[in-house]
Amino acid sequence: MTDVGTGDPGLFGPASVTWQVHGDPMMWIAGVRALYLQALHPRAVRGVLQNSDFRRDAWGRLMRTADFVGTTTYGTAEAAEKAGARVRKIHRMLSATDPDTGERYGVDEPALLLWVHCAEIDSYLHVLRRSGYPLTDAAADRYLAEHRVSARLVGLDPDAVPADRADMEAYFEKVRPELAAGDEAREVDDFLLRPPTHPLLVPARAVLWRHVAHLAYASLPPYAHELYGRRAPRPATVTRRLRATGALLRAVPARLRWQLPPKHILRAMARLGPEARPAPYKAGL
Repeated sequence: MTDVGTGDPGLFGPASVTWQVHGDPMMWIAGVRALYLQALHPRAVRGVLQNSDFRRDAWGRLMRTADFVGTTTYGTAEAAEKAGARVRKIHRMLSATDPDTGERYGVDEPALLLWVHCAEIDSYLHVLRRSGYPLTDAAADRYLAEHRVSARLVGLDPDAVPADRADMEAYFEKVRPELAAGDEAREVDDFLLRPPTHPLLVPARAVLWRHVAHLAYASLPPYAHELYGRRAPRPATVTRRLRATGALLRAVPARLRWQLPPKHILRAMARLGPEARPAPYKAGL
């Protein structure tokens, strides 16, 4: 890979797999899949719903997550560390209560942070690869290993975080008995299917957002469909739809897509030079 400029490359840098894949537009569908998956851990989703008005601020939450990912991927090391410090500070102040036992617990419990991290990173990797992003098995393992860095930012011990696909598979197998589609998960599901919007935008929601939500849900693992109790199309059908959607979104010029605020990628390229431009072919280098 050609050398980039001498600016601060951040925590991952232009040579990383993360730098390449996080510039892909299918990250948005992957983010919605992550919400569906995260909601299946009762203690984790309870921490979200008891500390925020999810139905009124879900868009804000999604955008804050996207901004955090953009900052930690493409921002300077200082900006990434500050973003992580803010997240850790907020988590330290929040707690939730189990309605059945009365137990009160912090949302920064390592087991909960690990679940949120793994559901998010697994969703990114799964959706991008299944939608046709050219990522080898070795590059996929590199991606997971790189995200021990983002795990550290939210307060996890990097050594306790899955570092490759085998570790991630073993983690999900271990945690599955703890998962359930309780009332809180149903609330998240209902919101993602029918998010509140201005009456004039209801037709657009039916045409555009419903496609995103259904595709994100369909890409979940079979056990998640069983817990939610809603069937999904056959896996081959889901894969075709993901590939078609990926091809459509990737046909939009990257420079146009990257103009959307807060322009993390364009700012990184201005800092490091044009050779820092994310590109799928670089993910295997």
